[in-house]
Amino acid sequence: MKRRNLESDDAVSELVDFSIILSIILLATAIIVVAGYPLIQHLQENQHSENIVQSFQVLAPNINKVVKGSAPSQSIELKMYGGSLSVTSVSYMEINMKVWNASNGSYDTETFAKHIGTIENNYKDTYVCYENTGIWSKYQNGHSLMKLEPLFSFSDNVLLIPCSSLSGSSSLSGTGLVSVTANGGRRTIERYYNVSQVNISIKSDYFEAWEKYLNESMEMPVENVDRTNSTVSTSRDYPSNIDVFIVEAPMHITIN
Repeated sequence: MKRRNLESDDAVSELVDFSIILSIILLATAIIVVAGYPLIQHLQENQHSENIVQSFQVLAPNINKVVKGSAPSQSIELKMYGGSLSVTSVSYMEINMKVWNASNGSYDTETFAKHIGTIENNYKDTYVCYENTGIWSKYQNGHSLMKLEPLFSFSDNVLLIPCSSLSGSSSLSGTGLVSVTANGGRRTIERYYNVSQVNISIKSDYFEAWEKYLNESMEMPVENVDRTNSTVSTSRDYPSNIDVFIVEAPMHITIN
């Protein structure tokens, strides 16, 4: 009769245990890689999007120096993370005012209308832009938010409305640092006195954010929202006639 080789059985048992443990480790590693990589990638993309917003919040005050007339031009560096950066002239602002005419004792309607344009960054279907002295963002669901207030103001019966009219056809895509240069043109101030009503309409891809800003911050009730044409219209009556100053600051934007 043959004896069992106990040492041989122990060796086989250890090998099986090692194989099982190794399989579990490999399986766990695979699960972590498969489940964790998309999460890490998502977190990285969110961080890049936040960095883009922060860089635009630095860009805006510098370009607004040209709007205010404190600098003839400005050049700012932005970091790109694989999206695109472009200049468009699609956005449009129209202002209608009821202005008292003392010579005939009635109100006249005065109109100011200009393209305002944008500097826009598109990254992973998230848009961030400089538009009419403010910073705005739009997300995959189509909704937009204000990230930095524009230079509208109302105090002491004086309404100040900026109009940063941008032009340019520059566009870049990829990664790395890019330079955005704003060269100011002839800056003008349109003045309207004894105004009893102001209507502001803005056509913009970020009209939802403009709607909230004009309604809540400028206390201008919303009259109409045209989602088909991406336009919001607001209006306000003033019990005491006010003065309206519209600062038009044309700028040519170059991206390189």
